[in-house]
Amino acid sequence: MSPWVSFVLLPLGAYVLGSTPFAVLIASSKGIDLRRHGSGNVGATNVGRVVGRKWGYLCFLLDVAKGFGPVFVAGMLFRHYGDGVSRTEQAAWILTAFAAVAGHVLSFWLKFRGGKGVATSLGVVLGFWPYFTLPGLAAFAVWIAVTLRWRYVSLGSIVAAGAFPVLLVAAALLWQWDLGLLWPLLAFAVLMSALIILRHRPNIARLRAGTENRIGAGRDRPQ
Repeated sequence: MSPWVSFVLLPLGAYVLGSTPFAVLIASSKGIDLRRHGSGNVGATNVGRVVGRKWGYLCFLLDVAKGFGPVFVAGMLFRHYGDGVSRTEQAAWILTAFAAVAGHVLSFWLKFRGGKGVATSLGVVLGFWPYFTLPGLAAFAVWIAVTLRWRYVSLGSIVAAGAFPVLLVAAALLWQWDLGLLWPLLAFAVLMSALIILRHRPNIARLRAGTENRIGAGRDRPQ
């Protein structure tokens, strides 16, 4: 594949798609400026809190899709599924994935501001078959378990993000993937996890202070 396509067009398309602020669009369709209500975050959790649970679910699926789509397409174009992938292909694949997440976090539609990137990162992970998909599903199970147990979406996201690189190594050992060849993907997994955790610094502060919103604690609807 042409380097122009691999390293420019695919990442650029991923960034543009990732930048699409579905949360803001959904809230705006209801006459609500999401950035002025709830936590002010432009993500699915705040959509569910402010607009309604079903709209939060829709936003979550759309944010996952905008991460999954470009990464899956890039993988299909590289024609590597089930086979080894070269470091050059990994670099282009990773750049496309990073661009999708960066688009959500730094959306040009929102003056380079955005959400925390959890749902879009999940989509990116699912698109990296099989290397990220299997440990990503395990991390998603961790998110569900932690969120349901303590009823903090942010805590589930932080724990799942921290667990993901560990689960990737465990999957590599279990399925005997060559970590020497896949080290760029492992490095990206660590970077992506660190980015998600850093984006949750305000939530971490609220968790420590006991002021973080719990699931089911009520909605902040506009008056």
